Amino acid sequence: MEEHKPLAAMVVVQCIYAAMALWAKAMFSRGMSPMVFVVYRQAIATAVLVPITLLANRKRLKEIVCIGTTGFVLVFLASLVGATANQYMYYQGIYLGSSSMATAMTNLIPAITFVLATSVGLECVEMRKPRSVAKIFGTAVCVGGAMVMTFLKGPKLLHDSLGVGGAGLGLDDLLLLNSPGSRNWVMGALFLVGSSSCWSLWLIIQVPICKSYVDPLTLSAWMCFLSTAQMALLNSFVLPGLDAWKIHSLFELMGCIFAGAVGSGVTFYLQSWCITVRGPLYSAMFNPLCTVVTTVLATVILHEQPHIGSLLGAFAVVAGLYIVLWGKAGNVKSPRAAGHADDLEKTWSGSQLLDAESTITAPLLADKNPIEK
Repeated sequence: MEEHKPLAAMVVVQCIYAAMALWAKAMFSRGMSPMVFVVYRQAIATAVLVPITLLANRKRLKEIVCIGTTGFVLVFLASLVGATANQYMYYQGIYLGSSSMATAMTNLIPAITFVLATSVGLECVEMRKPRSVAKIFGTAVCVGGAMVMTFLKGPKLLHDSLGVGGAGLGLDDLLLLNSPGSRNWVMGALFLVGSSSCWSLWLIIQVPICKSYVDPLTLSAWMCFLSTAQMALLNSFVLPGLDAWKIHSLFELMGCIFAGAVGSGVTFYLQSWCITVRGPLYSAMFNPLCTVVTTVLATVILHEQPHIGSLLGAFAVVAGLYIVLWGKAGNVKSPRAAGHADDLEKTWSGSQLLDAESTITAPLLADKNPIEK
Protein backbone atom coordinates (compact mmCIF):
# COMPACT_ATOMS: atom_id res chain seq x y z
CA MET A 1 0.00 0.00 0.00
CA GLU A 2 2.88 2.38 0.72
CA GLU A 3 4.05 2.11 -2.89
CA HIS A 4 0.64 3.09 -4.23
CA LYS A 5 0.06 6.12 -1.99
CA PRO A 6 1.81 8.61 -4.33
CA LEU A 7 -0.21 7.25 -7.25
CA ALA A 8 -3.48 7.63 -5.34
CA ALA A 9 -2.49 11.11 -4.16
CA MET A 10 -1.78 12.34 -7.69
CA VAL A 11 -5.03 10.90 -9.04
CA VAL A 12 -6.93 12.70 -6.27
CA VAL A 13 -5.11 15.95 -7.04
CA GLN A 14 -5.93 15.80 -10.74
CA CYS A 15 -9.58 14.99 -9.97
CA ILE A 16 -9.71 18.03 -7.68
CA TYR A 17 -8.28 20.18 -10.45
CA ALA A 18 -10.86 18.86 -12.89
CA ALA A 19 -13.67 19.51 -10.41
CA MET A 20 -12.44 23.07 -9.90
CA ALA A 21 -12.44 23.80 -13.64
CA LEU A 22 -15.94 22.36 -14.09
CA TRP A 23 -17.32 24.11 -11.01
CA ALA A 24 -15.91 27.45 -12.09
CA LYS A 25 -17.37 27.07 -15.60
CA ALA A 26 -20.79 26.26 -14.12
CA MET A 27 -20.67 29.31 -11.83
CA PHE A 28 -19.68 31.62 -14.68
CA SER A 29 -22.53 30.25 -16.80
CA ARG A 30 -24.90 31.23 -13.98
CA GLY A 31 -23.68 34.82 -14.04
CA MET A 32 -20.84 35.01 -11.49
CA SER A 33 -18.00 37.31 -12.54
CA PRO A 34 -14.63 35.57 -13.02
CA MET A 35 -12.90 38.59 -11.46
CA VAL A 36 -15.04 38.40 -8.32
CA PHE A 37 -14.46 34.66 -8.12
CA VAL A 38 -10.69 35.22 -8.12
CA VAL A 39 -11.00 37.64 -5.18
CA TYR A 40 -13.11 35.24 -3.13
CA ARG A 41 -10.87 32.31 -3.92
CA GLN A 42 -7.68 34.15 -3.02
CA ALA A 43 -9.24 35.52 0.17
CA ILE A 44 -10.27 32.05 1.31
CA ALA A 45 -6.86 30.64 0.38
CA THR A 46 -5.27 33.44 2.44
CA ALA A 47 -7.45 32.52 5.42
CA VAL A 48 -6.25 28.92 5.09
CA LEU A 49 -2.55 29.51 4.40
CA VAL A 50 -1.73 32.40 6.75
CA PRO A 51 -2.47 30.46 9.99
CA ILE A 52 -0.54 27.46 8.66
CA THR A 53 2.41 29.69 7.78
CA LEU A 54 2.40 31.37 11.19
CA LEU A 55 2.26 28.03 13.00
CA ALA A 56 5.01 26.52 10.85
CA ASN A 57 7.27 29.55 11.39
CA ARG A 58 6.26 30.59 14.91
CA LYS A 59 9.89 30.72 16.01
CA ARG A 60 10.81 33.26 13.35
CA LEU A 61 7.71 35.40 12.86
CA LYS A 62 9.74 38.58 12.47
CA GLU A 63 11.59 37.18 9.46
CA ILE A 64 8.43 36.26 7.53
CA VAL A 65 6.70 39.58 8.28
CA CYS A 66 9.64 41.97 7.82
CA ILE A 67 11.06 40.89 4.45
CA GLY A 68 12.53 44.28 3.54
CA THR A 69 11.72 46.71 0.74
CA THR A 70 13.44 44.76 -2.02
CA GLY A 71 11.91 41.50 -0.88
CA PHE A 72 8.44 43.04 -0.73
CA VAL A 73 8.77 44.51 -4.24
CA LEU A 74 9.80 41.14 -5.65
CA VAL A 75 7.01 39.33 -3.83
CA PHE A 76 4.51 41.97 -5.00
CA LEU A 77 5.69 41.48 -8.59
CA ALA A 78 5.48 37.70 -8.26
CA SER A 79 1.96 38.04 -6.87
CA LEU A 80 0.92 40.38 -9.68
CA VAL A 81 2.26 38.07 -12.41
CA GLY A 82 1.88 34.61 -10.93
CA ALA A 83 -1.34 35.05 -8.98
CA THR A 84 -3.42 38.03 -10.07
CA ALA A 85 -2.78 38.10 -13.83
CA ASN A 86 -2.51 34.33 -14.09
CA GLN A 87 -5.79 33.52 -12.37
CA TYR A 88 -7.65 36.37 -14.03
CA MET A 89 -6.61 35.14 -17.48
CA TYR A 90 -7.26 31.51 -16.55
CA TYR A 91 -10.82 32.05 -15.41
CA GLN A 92 -11.56 34.45 -18.25
CA GLY A 93 -10.37 31.68 -20.56
CA ILE A 94 -12.74 29.20 -18.93
CA TYR A 95 -15.58 31.74 -19.16
CA LEU A 96 -15.06 32.46 -22.86
CA GLY A 97 -13.87 28.99 -23.88
CA SER A 98 -14.37 25.68 -22.14
CA SER A 99 -13.12 23.88 -19.05
CA SER A 100 -11.59 21.06 -21.09
CA MET A 101 -9.60 23.51 -23.21
CA ALA A 102 -8.39 25.25 -20.04
CA THR A 103 -7.00 22.07 -18.54
CA ALA A 104 -5.31 21.15 -21.81
CA MET A 105 -3.63 24.55 -22.09
CA THR A 106 -1.96 24.18 -18.68
CA ASN A 107 0.26 21.51 -20.24
CA LEU A 108 1.99 24.38 -22.05
CA ILE A 109 3.61 25.54 -18.79
CA PRO A 110 6.72 23.28 -18.92
CA ALA A 111 7.38 24.21 -22.57
CA ILE A 112 6.99 27.95 -21.98
CA THR A 113 9.11 27.70 -18.84
CA PHE A 114 11.84 26.01 -20.86
CA VAL A 115 11.86 28.88 -23.38
CA LEU A 116 11.98 31.56 -20.68
CA ALA A 117 14.59 29.71 -18.62
CA THR A 118 16.81 29.25 -21.66
CA SER A 119 16.60 32.97 -22.45
CA VAL A 120 17.84 33.93 -18.97
CA GLY A 121 20.50 31.21 -18.75
CA LEU A 122 18.83 28.89 -16.23
CA GLU A 123 18.48 26.08 -18.75
CA CYS A 124 21.32 24.45 -20.68
CA VAL A 125 20.77 23.69 -24.38
CA GLU A 126 23.34 21.72 -26.37
CA MET A 127 22.22 21.07 -29.94
CA ARG A 128 24.47 18.03 -30.26
CA LYS A 129 22.60 16.18 -27.51
CA PRO A 130 19.35 14.33 -28.30
CA ARG A 131 17.65 15.44 -25.07
CA SER A 132 18.26 19.11 -25.82
CA VAL A 133 16.81 18.61 -29.30
CA ALA A 134 13.87 16.81 -27.70
CA LYS A 135 13.15 19.79 -25.45
CA ILE A 136 13.15 22.16 -28.43
CA PHE A 137 11.02 19.83 -30.54
CA GLY A 138 8.59 19.17 -27.68
CA THR A 139 8.20 22.91 -27.11
CA ALA A 140 7.38 23.41 -30.79
CA VAL A 141 4.82 20.60 -30.67
CA CYS A 142 3.18 22.10 -27.56
CA VAL A 143 2.91 25.54 -29.13
CA GLY A 144 1.61 24.07 -32.38
CA GLY A 145 -1.04 22.13 -30.49
CA ALA A 146 -2.12 25.26 -28.65
CA MET A 147 -2.48 27.12 -31.95
CA VAL A 148 -4.58 24.26 -33.36
CA MET A 149 -6.89 24.43 -30.33
CA THR A 150 -7.14 28.20 -30.76
CA PHE A 151 -7.86 28.56 -34.45
CA LEU A 152 -8.99 25.15 -35.73
CA LYS A 153 -12.47 24.05 -34.78
CA GLY A 154 -13.55 21.16 -36.99
CA PRO A 155 -16.81 19.22 -36.67
CA LYS A 156 -18.27 18.24 -33.33
CA LEU A 157 -17.36 14.73 -32.29
CA LEU A 158 -20.93 14.05 -31.12
CA HIS A 159 -22.74 16.03 -33.84
CA ASP A 160 -25.78 14.36 -35.30
CA SER A 161 -24.81 15.26 -38.85
CA LEU A 162 -21.61 13.25 -38.60
CA GLY A 163 -23.65 10.18 -39.29
CA VAL A 164 -23.69 11.29 -42.93
CA GLY A 165 -19.95 11.53 -43.14
CA GLY A 166 -19.88 15.14 -41.99
CA ALA A 167 -21.35 16.34 -45.25
CA GLY A 168 -21.72 20.05 -45.69
CA LEU A 169 -18.73 21.03 -43.60
CA GLY A 170 -16.88 23.93 -45.14
CA LEU A 171 -14.14 26.37 -44.24
CA ASP A 172 -16.49 28.31 -41.96
CA ASP A 173 -17.04 25.16 -39.91
CA LEU A 174 -13.30 24.66 -39.49
CA LEU A 175 -11.86 28.07 -38.68
CA LEU A 176 -12.78 30.01 -35.56
CA LEU A 177 -12.86 33.47 -37.10
CA ASN A 178 -16.41 34.19 -38.18
CA SER A 179 -19.19 34.27 -35.57
CA PRO A 180 -19.19 36.14 -32.23
CA GLY A 181 -19.20 32.77 -30.45
CA SER A 182 -16.13 31.72 -32.41
CA ARG A 183 -14.35 34.96 -31.55
CA ASN A 184 -15.09 34.31 -27.87
CA TRP A 185 -13.53 30.87 -28.25
CA VAL A 186 -10.39 32.36 -29.77
CA MET A 187 -10.19 35.02 -27.05
CA GLY A 188 -10.63 32.34 -24.40
CA ALA A 189 -7.78 30.29 -25.88
CA LEU A 190 -5.52 33.35 -26.03
CA PHE A 191 -6.35 34.16 -22.40
CA LEU A 192 -5.35 30.61 -21.44
CA VAL A 193 -2.06 30.88 -23.32
CA GLY A 194 -1.44 34.16 -21.51
CA SER A 195 -2.23 32.46 -18.20
CA SER A 196 0.32 29.71 -18.84
CA SER A 197 2.88 32.33 -19.87
CA CYS A 198 2.32 34.30 -16.65
CA TRP A 199 2.71 31.17 -14.57
CA SER A 200 5.93 30.24 -16.37
CA LEU A 201 7.29 33.74 -15.82
CA TRP A 202 6.47 33.40 -12.13
CA LEU A 203 8.52 30.21 -11.97
CA ILE A 204 11.51 32.22 -13.13
CA ILE A 205 10.80 35.12 -10.75
CA GLN A 206 10.55 32.88 -7.71
CA VAL A 207 14.15 31.65 -8.05
CA PRO A 208 15.78 34.77 -6.54
CA ILE A 209 12.86 35.31 -4.14
CA CYS A 210 13.00 31.90 -2.47
CA LYS A 211 16.80 31.90 -2.53
CA SER A 212 17.28 35.19 -0.71
CA TYR A 213 14.07 36.31 0.96
CA VAL A 214 11.29 33.86 1.87
CA ASP A 215 10.56 30.13 1.84
CA PRO A 216 7.90 28.69 -0.50
CA LEU A 217 5.20 28.42 2.19
CA THR A 218 5.67 32.04 3.25
CA LEU A 219 5.73 33.14 -0.37
CA SER A 220 2.43 31.35 -0.97
CA ALA A 221 0.77 33.13 1.94
CA TRP A 222 2.14 36.52 0.89
CA MET A 223 1.03 35.98 -2.69
CA CYS A 224 -2.51 35.03 -1.72
CA PHE A 225 -2.82 38.08 0.53
CA LEU A 226 -1.39 40.53 -2.02
CA SER A 227 -3.36 39.01 -4.88
CA THR A 228 -6.58 39.45 -2.92
CA ALA A 229 -5.77 43.13 -2.40
CA GLN A 230 -4.72 43.62 -6.05
CA MET A 231 -7.84 42.03 -7.51
CA ALA A 232 -10.14 43.78 -5.02
CA LEU A 233 -8.62 47.14 -5.96
CA LEU A 234 -8.93 46.42 -9.68
CA ASN A 235 -12.53 45.25 -9.30
CA SER A 236 -13.45 48.42 -7.42
CA PHE A 237 -12.82 50.32 -10.67
CA VAL A 238 -14.04 47.72 -13.17
CA LEU A 239 -17.08 46.56 -11.18
CA PRO A 240 -18.14 49.58 -9.10
CA GLY A 241 -21.59 48.20 -8.28
CA LEU A 242 -22.14 45.91 -5.30
CA ASP A 243 -24.45 43.57 -7.21
CA ALA A 244 -21.50 41.87 -8.92
CA TRP A 245 -20.08 40.92 -5.51
CA LYS A 246 -23.20 39.13 -4.33
CA ILE A 247 -23.17 35.36 -4.01
CA HIS A 248 -26.60 34.33 -5.20
CA SER A 249 -26.70 30.68 -4.26
CA LEU A 250 -25.25 28.00 -2.04
CA PHE A 251 -23.72 26.49 -5.19
CA GLU A 252 -21.59 29.60 -5.76
CA LEU A 253 -20.63 29.85 -2.07
CA MET A 254 -19.52 26.22 -1.92
CA GLY A 255 -17.61 26.68 -5.18
CA CYS A 256 -15.59 29.56 -3.74
CA ILE A 257 -14.89 27.65 -0.53
CA PHE A 258 -13.90 24.54 -2.47
CA ALA A 259 -11.54 26.48 -4.72
CA GLY A 260 -9.86 28.29 -1.84
CA ALA A 261 -9.71 25.57 0.81
CA VAL A 262 -9.58 22.29 -1.12
CA GLY A 263 -8.07 23.57 -4.37
CA SER A 264 -5.31 25.35 -2.49
CA GLY A 265 -5.16 23.58 0.87
CA VAL A 266 -5.54 19.88 0.06
CA THR A 267 -3.61 19.95 -3.23
CA PHE A 268 -0.97 22.09 -1.48
CA TYR A 269 -0.17 19.23 0.88
CA LEU A 270 -0.63 16.30 -1.50
CA GLN A 271 1.50 17.79 -4.27
CA SER A 272 4.38 18.77 -2.00
CA TRP A 273 4.34 15.37 -0.29
CA CYS A 274 4.28 13.48 -3.59
CA ILE A 275 7.13 15.55 -5.04
CA THR A 276 9.12 14.88 -1.87
CA VAL A 277 8.81 11.10 -2.11
CA ARG A 278 8.81 10.63 -5.91
CA GLY A 279 10.19 13.82 -7.43
CA PRO A 280 8.80 16.51 -9.76
CA LEU A 281 8.86 14.43 -12.95
CA TYR A 282 6.57 11.83 -11.39
CA SER A 283 4.12 14.58 -10.56
CA ALA A 284 4.36 16.04 -14.05
CA MET A 285 3.38 12.74 -15.68
CA PHE A 286 -0.10 12.99 -14.17
CA ASN A 287 -0.86 16.48 -15.45
CA PRO A 288 -2.60 15.32 -18.68
CA LEU A 289 -4.92 13.12 -16.60
CA CYS A 290 -6.78 16.27 -15.59
CA THR A 291 -7.37 17.08 -19.26
CA VAL A 292 -8.92 13.69 -19.88
CA VAL A 293 -11.11 13.75 -16.74
CA THR A 294 -12.26 17.30 -17.40
CA THR A 295 -13.13 16.62 -21.05
CA VAL A 296 -15.20 13.54 -20.20
CA LEU A 297 -17.03 15.16 -17.28
CA ALA A 298 -17.59 18.42 -19.18
CA THR A 299 -19.25 16.48 -21.99
CA VAL A 300 -21.46 14.51 -19.59
CA ILE A 301 -22.27 17.17 -16.97
CA LEU A 302 -21.97 20.56 -18.70
CA HIS A 303 -22.89 19.24 -22.17
CA GLU A 304 -19.82 20.84 -23.73
CA GLN A 305 -19.39 19.70 -27.33
CA PRO A 306 -15.83 18.48 -28.04
CA HIS A 307 -14.51 19.28 -31.50
CA ILE A 308 -12.00 17.36 -33.60
CA GLY A 309 -9.69 20.41 -33.71
CA SER A 310 -9.67 20.65 -29.92
CA LEU A 311 -8.97 16.92 -29.60
CA LEU A 312 -6.05 17.04 -32.04
CA GLY A 313 -4.63 20.16 -30.38
CA ALA A 314 -4.91 18.65 -26.89
CA PHE A 315 -3.19 15.47 -28.09
CA ALA A 316 -0.33 17.52 -29.56
CA VAL A 317 0.05 19.58 -26.36
CA VAL A 318 0.19 16.45 -24.17
CA ALA A 319 2.62 14.71 -26.56
CA GLY A 320 4.84 17.78 -26.57
CA LEU A 321 4.73 17.85 -22.76
CA TYR A 322 6.06 14.30 -22.51
CA ILE A 323 8.78 15.00 -25.07
CA VAL A 324 9.92 18.05 -23.07
CA LEU A 325 9.84 16.07 -19.81
CA TRP A 326 11.91 13.28 -21.39
CA GLY A 327 14.48 15.83 -22.47
CA LYS A 328 14.36 17.48 -19.06
CA ALA A 329 14.93 14.14 -17.31
CA GLY A 330 18.37 13.99 -18.89
CA ASN A 331 19.52 16.86 -16.67
CA VAL A 332 19.14 14.64 -13.61
CA LYS A 333 21.38 11.97 -15.09
CA SER A 334 23.99 14.31 -16.54
CA PRO A 335 26.53 15.59 -13.98
CA ARG A 336 27.66 18.27 -16.40
CA ALA A 337 24.18 19.73 -16.81
CA ALA A 338 23.05 19.13 -13.25
CA GLY A 339 24.90 22.05 -11.72
CA HIS A 340 23.73 24.45 -14.44
CA ALA A 341 20.07 23.42 -14.38
CA ASP A 342 19.63 22.54 -10.72
CA ASP A 343 17.75 25.73 -9.90
CA LEU A 344 15.22 25.27 -12.66
CA GLU A 345 14.79 21.55 -11.99
CA LYS A 346 13.62 22.26 -8.46
CA THR A 347 11.63 25.31 -9.50
CA TRP A 348 10.11 23.39 -12.43
CA SER A 349 8.09 21.30 -10.01
CA GLY A 350 6.08 24.37 -9.07
CA SER A 351 4.41 24.29 -12.49
CA GLN A 352 2.88 20.95 -11.64
CA LEU A 353 1.21 22.29 -8.51
CA LEU A 354 -1.30 24.13 -10.59
CA ASP A 355 -3.08 21.86 -12.77
CA ALA A 356 -5.48 22.41 -15.28
CA GLU A 357 -6.56 25.02 -13.02
CA SER A 358 -3.34 26.77 -12.06
CA THR A 359 -3.46 26.78 -8.22
CA ILE A 360 -1.41 29.85 -7.46
CA THR A 361 -1.09 29.29 -3.80
CA ALA A 362 1.16 26.24 -3.71
CA PRO A 363 4.65 26.61 -5.11
CA LEU A 364 6.04 23.92 -2.82
CA LEU A 365 8.91 21.87 -4.11
CA ALA A 366 10.65 18.65 -3.35
CA ASP A 367 12.85 20.34 -0.74
CA LYS A 368 12.03 22.88 1.92
CA ASN A 369 13.98 25.43 -0.06
CA PRO A 370 13.60 25.36 -3.85
CA ILE A 371 17.19 26.38 -4.47
CA GLU A 372 19.30 24.90 -1.71
CA LYS A 373 18.95 21.46 -0.19
